[in-house]
Amino acid sequence: MPGPFKPPAPQPLGTMPATKEVKCTSEDCELDMFENHYTYDIADDHSVADLSCPLCGGTDCLEEIEL
Repeated sequence: MPGPFKPPAPQPLGTMPATKEVKCTSEDCELDMFENHYTYDIADDHSVADLSCPLCGGTDCLEEIEL
């Protein structure tokens, strides 16, 4: 009997799933940054604008941290 989770999407050998580091710029929020780890294929047009802050819930206050 299959488990409750879908099997992971196959990843090309030698590659890691994408990771984005995001900061919340809201003055009312105490979260400085969070990491968003992708474990499956995501749409090419997916961006930080599709996310919300896990602490304050804001969406227009998020910026991707470029390393």
